Amino acid sequence: MKRTLPGLALAFALLIPVATPAFAQAVASEPIDRIVAVVDEDVVLQSELDRQVAAVTAQFAKNPQQLPPHDVLERQLLDRLIMQKLQVARADSTGVKVSDAQIDQALGTIAQQNRMDVSQLRGAIERQGMSYDGFRDNLREQLIVQQLRQRVAQSRVQVSDAEVDSLIKNGNLHPGQMHIGYIMINVPDGATPEQVDEARAKADDVRKQIDGGMDFAAAAIRYSNAENALQGGDLGWRSANELPPAMVDAADRMQEGEVSQPIRGANGFHIIKVIGKRDTGTHMVTEYEASHILVKTSELVTNEQAEKKINEIRARVVGGEDFATVAKATSEDEQTAGLGGDLGWFVGDAYGTSIANTVKDMKPGDISQPFQTNAGWHVLKLVDVRQTDKAGEMQRDEAKNMLFGRKAEDEYASFLRQLRSEAFIEIRLPGGDAPAGTTGG
Repeated sequence: MKRTLPGLALAFALLIPVATPAFAQAVASEPIDRIVAVVDEDVVLQSELDRQVAAVTAQFAKNPQQLPPHDVLERQLLDRLIMQKLQVARADSTGVKVSDAQIDQALGTIAQQNRMDVSQLRGAIERQGMSYDGFRDNLREQLIVQQLRQRVAQSRVQVSDAEVDSLIKNGNLHPGQMHIGYIMINVPDGATPEQVDEARAKADDVRKQIDGGMDFAAAAIRYSNAENALQGGDLGWRSANELPPAMVDAADRMQEGEVSQPIRGANGFHIIKVIGKRDTGTHMVTEYEASHILVKTSELVTNEQAEKKINEIRARVVGGEDFATVAKATSEDEQTAGLGGDLGWFVGDAYGTSIANTVKDMKPGDISQPFQTNAGWHVLKLVDVRQTDKAGEMQRDEAKNMLFGRKAEDEYASFLRQLRSEAFIEIRLPGGDAPAGTTGG
């Protein structure tokens, strides 16, 4: 079974800044293209950093008080740019590639999430004063880093049947899901007792500020060293088995809305907020057997053109033509077109919420109305429905995913620390040293 790391979904909603005069002025002004950091054989330019600062500032235009002081935000974003360049360089040296087709698919997802087609998305980007080619390049780098994470996990992480058996036998599987907010205060590798005490004092101070009325998300943005700091520390809904045991143990004792005391972890001190909890429910699942036809949108095919074509295709199958034959001739889904559009048996949300919401209201033999996903426009035929007991299978899958996810997170954190330590990084921002942990030799 193919596994993906938790928390790897691209933050597409953050890629299009809110239109504000401040942002427009920042991106339209002539950048000062001096070097602000040297990263091995690459550099970070002032203009790159300015664009990142302008984009984040625009995202928080309605709540600017949540952002840290300008110099702190600048250092956070410079650190992010440095790590991005290190990861992209390592990915390039190990043969990680992203095709134009993968970028087009990701652009389709971004467009749909912003209720646009791809041509409208391009116009919106350019109206913000941004280069569309630059936007594509940035998206390519994000996809490259995502693939690098997967490659590191797959090469370094193994989960044996014996580990799964032991986990199930010992009853260490947690049945629920948790929505957690997360703040991490780093402790450097090989920290002295004084450095540990300093980090603990900082974590205690952050907790006191939250008790004093500071919004948790604002505290995460201002103080957290975690990768999701600028998303307010929100980890989203996750299986409790994907989270570190100490975090789950603390969350189990907390009510929704509560904030924990600092928790000592391997890499530092963690503060969590329980945003929500829910039970995963029964292991009896509804499965559907269905076929579909896909018409993709692209820069050459507008949303309206794709919708018109899928309506014409639906009219053919409703009029009596064989669904499988029409799918083979017209579907643009490379994986299923040759099979007559056959999706096989699947749990409702296996192909996303749009297909799940469509099949749940259908009866075997029905042909759906056209509907849209990030891939394009679909029409779907429901073949059959059944109830299946997935108790044993789901328990083993959950155990494998838990073990794989925890090991993968640890391995990638170790990989990033090694990447930093092996790199030559020189910070040239005025007024100070490199962000903690970024200099190497």
